[in-house]
Amino acid sequence: MKPIGHLLLISILAFAPAMAAERADAPADHPPGVAVASAHELATEAGLQVLREGGNAFDAAVAVSSTLSVVEPISSGLGGGGFFLLHDAKTGKDVFVDARETAPAAATEAAYLLENGEFNRDRAMNGPWSAGIPGLPAALVHLSEQYGKLPLEQSLAPAIRIAKEGFPVYGRMARGYAAKGKVMARYPGTRAVYEPGGKPIAEGDTFRQPDLAHTLELLAQKGHDGFYRGETAQKLIKGVNDEGGEWTADELAGYQVRERAPIVFDYHDWKITTAPPPSSGGIALAEMLQILEPWDLPKLDQAHRVHLVVEAMRRAYRDRTFYLGDPDFVKIPQRTLTSADYAAGLRATINPDKATPSDMLSGQQTPLEDDETTHFSIIDADGNRVAATQTVNLLFGSGLIPPGTGVLLNDEMDDFALKPGTPNAFGVMGYDANAPKPGKRMLSSMTPTFMESADKVAVLGTPGGTRIITMVLLGIMGYDDGLSAQDVAALPRYHHQWMPDVVEAEPGTFAPDTVVALRKMGHTIEMPEDEPGDGGRSSHVWGNLQTVEWDRATDKLSGGTDPRNPVGAAKVELSSP
Repeated sequence: MKPIGHLLLISILAFAPAMAAERADAPADHPPGVAVASAHELATEAGLQVLREGGNAFDAAVAVSSTLSVVEPISSGLGGGGFFLLHDAKTGKDVFVDARETAPAAATEAAYLLENGEFNRDRAMNGPWSAGIPGLPAALVHLSEQYGKLPLEQSLAPAIRIAKEGFPVYGRMARGYAAKGKVMARYPGTRAVYEPGGKPIAEGDTFRQPDLAHTLELLAQKGHDGFYRGETAQKLIKGVNDEGGEWTADELAGYQVRERAPIVFDYHDWKITTAPPPSSGGIALAEMLQILEPWDLPKLDQAHRVHLVVEAMRRAYRDRTFYLGDPDFVKIPQRTLTSADYAAGLRATINPDKATPSDMLSGQQTPLEDDETTHFSIIDADGNRVAATQTVNLLFGSGLIPPGTGVLLNDEMDDFALKPGTPNAFGVMGYDANAPKPGKRMLSSMTPTFMESADKVAVLGTPGGTRIITMVLLGIMGYDDGLSAQDVAALPRYHHQWMPDVVEAEPGTFAPDTVVALRKMGHTIEMPEDEPGDGGRSSHVWGNLQTVEWDRATDKLSGGTDPRNPVGAAKVELSSP
């Protein structure tokens, strides 16, 4: 497998003396230091800097998130949104902070149709109509004010500095702009940032973003009002509306994050805490893992193990299509979909030796009692934890930067069911549950997750569009099999999402005899040749999984960073007593 991607770093910094390799007494109550895993070295270092300055995991999350917004615009930014799964060690409370984007009032289903009634794919994926109201800035303010220890200005300082001073353009970023440059060059505000002096950015260039630095400074000084009202808001509205969109000041000013109860369930000896709607990930994980739990998967040959996992994926993604959406707008049968009894019923429909054709599962809603993106994981010395996944959706989002803001807007409107039954850019369909309405949050696959057993704690997540959920599934199963954090990050990946009825896999995931056996069972296997991707969705290797683990029995921290990236790195630092 040839690697693709961009700069990655896992860094672990201990603020206490190293503990003995093995303990005979009870598991440790507090980690021996901190662990941060993110998709860029500068973001990881920003988180560590804030921790050194006395911040906690939540302050570090603000630093990492905002820095990723500066250095990884291909995947996330202030113009997008995200999900933050938090664990407060002092209270033992887990909370899910929903900073998903919301639909502008003008973004009706009819607005995305051509005159002949066909779906307007370009409007859904590019430019002003593709963008939802951003949520990430509100999340940074919320994390700092409600959970952090440091002033917001201090946690945002690394991102502001890097935006002003610049950073080297890396290969994935340059390739991404080459792939989407024609769209991005439509907009003057974007050209000014990505084609300084009339030339597109190139690998090795120093990429400076003074307008984005100013936007971050206003956020640091004024909090929520620094982005959603006043100077920045006026520039965002003018930039969107000048390009033909329809945003209003009230829509921006009214944006608020939502705190929601995470989905919690057991799998073998693990407690799994994960994302609730409007993420589809937690419900899907609960379905899949509870379907699979009775089988002793490690004792099966690869073909039968993969077959059962794929059948669980198939059923969970079918339910995703019909039942899931924004819980503030749609009644979701969450208790049923996440119950062990429902999983048992689905399990009973699986033939252990034969694939179930997806069109044999009902294509109608049944009554019930519903690759870009980035992830980071943090554990601090008090045991606070953050799993965060944030995105602008597709490559460089909408491609639109309203002039004077530096804010690259998302194209998350494509995650709605803009035309019922029509697949979006990731090939998944939706219906009424995920139809756009003013202020509604589009369904997401982002799945930040915690795992806890008697002696271990793990934090994990990944980008990857609709494949996020299945990559997290395989990561959980890897930890359950006893793999290390790094081995979990390196696991080969495969995916099935009900429709299309195809098992996708990275090159080299399955042995040749496994492919033959799966095809005899009735599965269609799509496993491309081993060749580098282009930085877009066609990439043959998936994701960018970031995970940290605390082994409480030995009181050791470790991290795993995705090896699919050519300049990935791992770093461990232990402080002296």
